[in-house]
Amino acid sequence: MQPVRRTSLIAQVTEQLRAEIRSGRWPVGSRIPTEPELTELTGTGRNTVREAVQALVHAGMLERRQGSGTYVISTSNLGATLNQYFADAQERDILELRRALDTTAAALAAKRRDEADIADLRRLLEERRLSWDDDNPVAIEADLQLHRAIVAASHNAVYLEFYDSLLPVIEAGIRSRTAKSGGSFEAEHVELVEAVIAGDPDRAAAAADCFLSTLLAEYPDAR
Repeated sequence: MQPVRRTSLIAQVTEQLRAEIRSGRWPVGSRIPTEPELTELTGTGRNTVREAVQALVHAGMLERRQGSGTYVISTSNLGATLNQYFADAQERDILELRRALDTTAAALAAKRRDEADIADLRRLLEERRLSWDDDNPVAIEADLQLHRAIVAASHNAVYLEFYDSLLPVIEAGIRSRTAKSGGSFEAEHVELVEAVIAGDPDRAAAAADCFLSTLLAEYPDAR
């Protein structure tokens, strides 16, 4: 009976870790706690934690990065499936999809944001500014989390789920562009956040469209 009990324990810990991801306590793009921290969190041994984490890696919700840790890349198995599909998409196609998603989400966020959303946006905007100014390696993660927070402020769960499935490929595109130009679009991001906080949907949508249109202008056949 011992193997059965062990399998059951691994399943329980796997579901506990999955719940942390789904709740947003470990958002997409963030690094999960270390293995010793997870053993303390779950009250189980390292082998159990290791197998639970590996199960979520196989499910496409987590990704191990050599020398860096384990990161959340999706909030569900469906998101993982979409992530695999988007991984082979052209960068221009992803930018065009982002343009549609981000502008609509920004407008909705301006209508629906609450005090908690406003606090998150201000905090994340400042984190992004500081990390870009210092040429910090977490700058791109800060950028991703800011854009995700705007989508979260739309309070549309389906929108957020779909956007989360895009984050890994969005991150890859940002890294590629940053390596070439290093541009941060700081003023555009400040305007976007201020428009959302001000509750102005048209202004927020225009701000989101502004820098994405600039990026798309690099593609002569983009419309």
